[in-house]
Amino acid sequence: MFVIVTYDVGEKRVHKVCKKLKQYLMWTQNSVFEGEITKGKLVKCLTELEKIIDKREDSIYVYEVQNPKNIVKRVYGQEKSFEEMFL
Repeated sequence: MFVIVTYDVGEKRVHKVCKKLKQYLMWTQNSVFEGEITKGKLVKCLTELEKIIDKREDSIYVYEVQNPKNIVKRVYGQEKSFEEMFL
């Protein structure tokens, strides 16, 4: 399945959440990840994230896309390439 994950977490946890999501998905911009993932890996990722975040302050949104062909992605401004994300 294709998913889009966004998050809003406290400063102290941002790096840990970002690092964890990079293990499973592609970083597209600050606080946004997307990509193909199995249901099992998504469950594992979310279980690991729940151990990092503070549920009283933080939030993670997961958008599961049943058919990614129905999504039209438009980028306005500078699109980050894969190489730029890690430089």
